[in-house]
Amino acid sequence: MTSHCIAWKKPARISTSLQITWNWNLSVIDAQNWVKDVFTKPRSTRYPVKLLRYWFMYNLIREESIQLGRAVRVCEIGVDQGQMLRFTRDSGFTDIACWVAVDCRLQPKLRESGYTKQIEANVDLPNFSLDEEYDVIIVLHLLEHLYEPERLVDRLSAALAPGGVMIGGFPVMPKWLASYWQKRVRLKASKFGHVSVFSPRRVKNMAQSCELNLDFISGAFFLRKSGSFLENPKSWLRLNLLWGALFPSLGGEIYWRMCK
Repeated sequence: MTSHCIAWKKPARISTSLQITWNWNLSVIDAQNWVKDVFTKPRSTRYPVKLLRYWFMYNLIREESIQLGRAVRVCEIGVDQGQMLRFTRDSGFTDIACWVAVDCRLQPKLRESGYTKQIEANVDLPNFSLDEEYDVIIVLHLLEHLYEPERLVDRLSAALAPGGVMIGGFPVMPKWLASYWQKRVRLKASKFGHVSVFSPRRVKNMAQSCELNLDFISGAFFLRKSGSFLENPKSWLRLNLLWGALFPSLGGEIYWRMCK
């Protein structure tokens, strides 16, 4: 496995992200019947591209556990119906010391989801903070809903244990288009809608401003056509992942790891 948590240097983006993701197993998606039922309706294909968001996070959590040589302490910010925890468990990964859920609205169905602890909190408020340290903090499809996402990342970085990682992802735009598109989405944003737009450059700047090392970043797909017959062979996912690694700013969504 590629080691991480090293001193900052400009990553070899194409070779590193492609080498890492190409070695990750796609077969864990076969076990995701519960997540598919919740997240892909109607569930008509074997390998929905939408599930790559959980697949990226699962693999990054697993790598952190291997790196540390022990079970990991996880905090997930924004849990929805508990898809990320369920994806990880259904994949057969059990090296979890604790998994804490933080959300502004905890749904009743989460009571039986198996989280170690559930915290209802608005992470966008100035006084929000975590009172424990974690090996992994997940901010999956959360930061694009905040007007000042860098402020939250900075706060969360204080709760990372030494050698810990923050992992996440969101839609992506090329740098030259991101500023214009952000102004546009903010004019039309609905409640809890997208208000921030990210390019790979913004992700790198966010890591540096929070004194974190961005050591993995990759786009996810070239084309996401949910329910299409293309989503039945694994080769379609591999083709999309190849595109995302080569052209992250054009990869539909971008996923990353920042190390303390």
